[in-house]
Amino acid sequence: MVIVETLIEDIILSHGTRGMDRIRDTVPAGYCTRAAKLILENKGRVLIGTGFPVGGSFETDGPIGAIALYRVLERLGHEAIFVCAPPISKVLAGDFRVLEVPILSWEATVPIVESALADIRPSVIVSIERPGVAKDGRYYNMRGKDISDSLAKFDLFFNLCNCPTIGVGDGGNEIGMGNIYAELAQLPIVPSVTRCDELVIATVSNWGVYGIIAAMSRELNQDLFSLFDPVAIVRQLVDRGAVDGKTGAAECTEDGLPLAVGLSIVAQLRELAAAR
Repeated sequence: MVIVETLIEDIILSHGTRGMDRIRDTVPAGYCTRAAKLILENKGRVLIGTGFPVGGSFETDGPIGAIALYRVLERLGHEAIFVCAPPISKVLAGDFRVLEVPILSWEATVPIVESALADIRPSVIVSIERPGVAKDGRYYNMRGKDISDSLAKFDLFFNLCNCPTIGVGDGGNEIGMGNIYAELAQLPIVPSVTRCDELVIATVSNWGVYGIIAAMSRELNQDLFSLFDPVAIVRQLVDRGAVDGKTGAAECTEDGLPLAVGLSIVAQLRELAAAR
């Protein structure tokens, strides 16, 4: 099993471009399996935060994996709820349960989050490619640009909740990367200080989610990859305004990589999950 855990992480850290493969040893091996078990062992309402702002839109990386995870959770009997701000909240609301969080200051967001947590009582909270606050209280994209005024402060759900948390990221500036804050100093990024119970790192955050789904598939002996189609998901997202986070282009790519690369990751993980 340990070998399989390592192979999952080998796959999702391939094609490295931003350094996650170089700091892999700072995250204890088996993180996809541990994240999968956290979800499977805490059945209930799962909050999923996603949507990294790019200009007036949002990245393709994050929402693809988030929708995949949502569909898997629903099949397994969890109640999944997206937590996000406009514009992605509007895009998702027609097809999924969505809790829209307004884009406000940290202080103004606190009572909103406290109320939501009290009402929903989540069993697990997952962040997929969501910006995490930096040491100076601001938020930065991969180029070091301050984007604080264009996003909801989803970190507060992690800081104020009483349930397990999972952070999925690929660069160092995402929620959850506070777990390896010191180690991120070697990368050209303004790192996030927000911590989580289980950090999942990958070359592309969508791939990190696929790694969790692969581990869940093995735990349950089910082909959970049959529950979603990444091609259909990304096409729908791009049609509704999503862009590549690296190029800014409205095209079916992930962080500058052709979708075919991501599909090969899915194929490898699916095969690995089915092997006995």
